[in-house]
Amino acid sequence: MKLFKGLLSVALLASMSMAANYVIKFSHVVSPNTPKGKAADYFAKRVEELSHGKIKVEVYPNAQLCGDKVVLRKMKFNAVQMAAPSFSKFTGLVPQLALFDLPFLFKDVNHLHRVLDGKVGQKLLDMVNKKGYVALAYWDNGFKQISDSKRPLIKPEDAKGLKFRVMSSKVLIEQFKALGAIPVVLPFSEVYSALQQGVVDGQENTISNIYTKKFYEVQKYMTMSNHGYLGYMVVISKKFWNKLPNNLKAVVKEAMKEATAKERVWAQQLNDSQFAKIKEYAKKTGKLQIINLTEKQREAWVKKLRTIYPKFYDVIGKDLIEEAIKEEK
Repeated sequence: MKLFKGLLSVALLASMSMAANYVIKFSHVVSPNTPKGKAADYFAKRVEELSHGKIKVEVYPNAQLCGDKVVLRKMKFNAVQMAAPSFSKFTGLVPQLALFDLPFLFKDVNHLHRVLDGKVGQKLLDMVNKKGYVALAYWDNGFKQISDSKRPLIKPEDAKGLKFRVMSSKVLIEQFKALGAIPVVLPFSEVYSALQQGVVDGQENTISNIYTKKFYEVQKYMTMSNHGYLGYMVVISKKFWNKLPNNLKAVVKEAMKEATAKERVWAQQLNDSQFAKIKEYAKKTGKLQIINLTEKQREAWVKKLRTIYPKFYDVIGKDLIEEAIKEEK
């Protein structure tokens, strides 16, 4: 009996020593089976493994804890420790993040990742850090495509006179004005009905959004323009970060590095699989025409829409824009 009690005490002490010293509440607004959701879960698993249980990460998907509109405020008080909101949630704090709204800034995904992982990306992370957060990484959503219900969008002038739904972004408003189109700011939740009822003729979005919200069902043409980018910034509470010892900060950074690499792969895989389903719908129904721009056709769009860049030199910074463009090569 004494031996049993002794063993029980040892086991109890061992379990107590294994209890997490730090708990991270990671809030996000999407489902666990999305690239962001899967990456958050992977990050949680790796942090616990690498810290040997000293850090426990509790992931709250589907806005179970709070939405992105309030999460940044909660993080200021360490009520939530981590989040991964879209860039648009930060532009009030760091207007320079409107860089990613600029049309045709990135030639392809490799160019994009060179910018995110290079000096420009780090400068933007540093700007967010000065606002009371610790910015850890960029996660992909994907490139935006453009669609409409009136005519194929092959040349920039094909958009003239059409009404396009846009997010509340000065850059995106100017983008469509430069095309001679009419930008209409509408909430994301109203896009499908606005397209269906003809309130707007077209929209721009990632394949993921176009597929999951079935926008392709109420459009006749979709141009694979890859003209803009939507992404997320993963941030952690500065109050929480400052309490972490350096060895555990290193653990969080390593786990985030691994999760970011995974998230990019998952985002591309999801984009490819959902685009395949849209193509299947187009082929089966004949109700959607998918347009793939030639290099020469795309260059005409690039030339036309990069004319808006100087309008945002004061807000974004001419140096940031030019540095991003240089990473193309």
